[in-house]
Amino acid sequence: MSASENFSLARAWLKAFNAHDVTALVALYAEDATHTSPKIRVLHPETGGRLVGRPALERWWRDAIARLPGLRYEETALTADGDRVFMEYLRHAPAEAPLPVAEVLEVKGGRI
Repeated sequence: MSASENFSLARAWLKAFNAHDVTALVALYAEDATHTSPKIRVLHPETGGRLVGRPALERWWRDAIARLPGLRYEETALTADGDRVFMEYLRHAPAEAPLPVAEVLEVKGGRI
C-alpha cells in the first residue's frame, strides 16, 4: 500500500476507536493479526502482553470500552510509508491525566 493509503487506514483506526465501533476497528485487522501492549500485560499477564487474532482483539477493545466508556485518542502525529504507520496520540481516559502514546501499525495487503 502507499503511504497515503496507510495514512487513511490510521485515520480510519482512530475514527473507529473514538466512535467505540469495535466491529469497524477489528475489520481493519488481518484474521491472524497480533497486538502488543503494556496494558495487556498488566491486565492479562498470562498473554505476555500479546493478543493474536480478531476475536482476541475484539474482546480486548470491548472490555476496554466497557471499563472506560469515556476513553478516546487524540491524534498528535502520523508518519507512514508503504509498510507501516507510526501513530502518536494522547490517550484520554476518565479521571486520568492525558497519556502520550506511540504505536506502530504494520500493514500487509491493506490490513493491519
